[in-house]
Amino acid sequence: MKAFLAMLAVTTALTVPAIAMAGEVTFTTTMSNYGGDGAYLAYYVTDAKGKYAGSLWMAGGKARYYEHLSGWYRATAGNTAEINGITGASVGAGRSLKITLDLADTLFDAGYQLHIDAAVEDMRDSPSEIVVPLTTDAAGQVVKGKRYIADFTYAR
Repeated sequence: MKAFLAMLAVTTALTVPAIAMAGEVTFTTTMSNYGGDGAYLAYYVTDAKGKYAGSLWMAGGKARYYEHLSGWYRATAGNTAEINGITGASVGAGRSLKITLDLADTLFDAGYQLHIDAAVEDMRDSPSEIVVPLTTDAAGQVVKGKRYIADFTYAR
């Protein structure tokens, strides 16, 4: 039941932006100059126990490459229904992606973490390239990526 409520919180935050208990959150991801094709990025949330709670965004539109976003793919069993309506273009080396989403306030300061998986064609996959707690204190803090993401931040 708890997992269902967490999933409901994530999906409700994306589908019902007029709810008073949701607010805009802007994610800014800057890619390093890794010298390859555009990166696929999967933004998803896990709960305090590390269990998948929902997908927030997918950068990259060709489903055949989603298996390379291995953390997200494993958590969702590759279910593309998890990302219906929340996809955009892949992100090129040296470029930035800025997305603004309505997220439920209940996701913050409750043990949830944001994960960003990254994958680039003909290069190594990078599951959990970024893992950051969804907390009031973490908002605005710059987080360095492991391989393809130069840095990431979110603002409420």
